[in-house]
Amino acid sequence: MSENDTHGCHATTAAVGHGEEYDLGPHDGPHGYASDKEAYLKRMRRIEGQVRGIAKMIDKDAYCIDVLTQVSAVTKALQAVSLALVEDHIGHCVVDAAKAGDDDAAAAKVREASEAIGRLVRM
Repeated sequence: MSENDTHGCHATTAAVGHGEEYDLGPHDGPHGYASDKEAYLKRMRRIEGQVRGIAKMIDKDAYCIDVLTQVSAVTKALQAVSLALVEDHIGHCVVDAAKAGDDDAAAAKVREASEAIGRLVRM
């Protein structure tokens, strides 16, 4: 990941895989998850291990239902991370924008949260 500031919410890009990058857009303060960053990374590493385990199951021709059960577990784990990130965004980024008294910035943060939630529920 490349950023202008490792703790700030500035224009950033993140590697998504296979050389792709995702534009994270401009941000104006520390990310809402900053205080829990290590916990998030630990959770994501655990999920990554689960995904690798699924690939091994498929490679070894595991029973379809067993593979689906593990896919479901990974999906639930990612959903839990997503919900925690939404909560952090609302509790930090949206609240900070509202406290700053900038109605346009606060509305933009609420809109970002709504769009993110929309993407999560369209699975």
